[in-house]
Amino acid sequence: MIDIRAYTGVMPELPEVETVARGLENALIGQSFTSVTLRRANLRFPFPERFAQTITDNKIVHIGRRAKYLLIHFADQTVLIGHLGMSGSFRIDEKISPEPEKHDHMILKTGNGTTVRYHDPRRFGFMILTTEDEMDTHPQLMNIGPEPLGNDFNGPVLADRLKGKKGPIKTALLDQKTVAGVGNIYACEALHLAGVSPKRIAGTIAGKRADALAGAIRQVLQDAILSGGSTLRNYSTTSGELGYFQHKFQVYDKENTPCPKENCKGTIKRIVQSGRSTFFCSSCQR
Repeated sequence: MIDIRAYTGVMPELPEVETVARGLENALIGQSFTSVTLRRANLRFPFPERFAQTITDNKIVHIGRRAKYLLIHFADQTVLIGHLGMSGSFRIDEKISPEPEKHDHMILKTGNGTTVRYHDPRRFGFMILTTEDEMDTHPQLMNIGPEPLGNDFNGPVLADRLKGKKGPIKTALLDQKTVAGVGNIYACEALHLAGVSPKRIAGTIAGKRADALAGAIRQVLQDAILSGGSTLRNYSTTSGELGYFQHKFQVYDKENTPCPKENCKGTIKRIVQSGRSTFFCSSCQR
């Protein structure tokens, strides 16, 4: 069994969703679901009307991601938008069809004998449908900011998204309208790498500081994807093995430990911003 799992109790961030998308892509591209079984009528939202009929016998042509949303593209231009919530996972079984577990809410079977189970104990995830033509105006996607791993994301773009914002930069980074897919963990890591205080007013981030922060966001996300995502809580990779990016955390959950930056004598502190824990070094982050 291949277990592509997100967090339990913590929202998955961009690297985790990217890892899930790549795992599903390896198993499903070119396949069609010959059977779609919904074991309940709803997750966070009700399943769309004719959901099973729409994706049955519909060839899967691409699987990707937008911000923290999973996107499954079908041959007839249908797009499934999925969100893993706080406990969602996909479990892939090749050539066998195991008995569903208690929280397996959606069972998908392909023509080559693969079974995909969507497992979600807390049911904060959702599966909805749109079309290729309607993606840019879909309520879940239309107001999302630039992709931080895209070729067009850089310091000037970030500075423009932050212009006029009077709240702290850490809070601004968590707003998906500012930049897509960055959550609490990687915002802390990126701010530390860039030497930017999480308390700094977002609208003051410009010039070299914006360049440094945009580069840091890209770097920590790329590192996390290469490492299989964070293993905080129950996250695991497509091979079923736990990832290891958590061992590279510089500040997240490192309260009262020495700052790891060379020649910095500071100590990692923890504060709460907008209900979320922020970890940073007041000595080297300005």
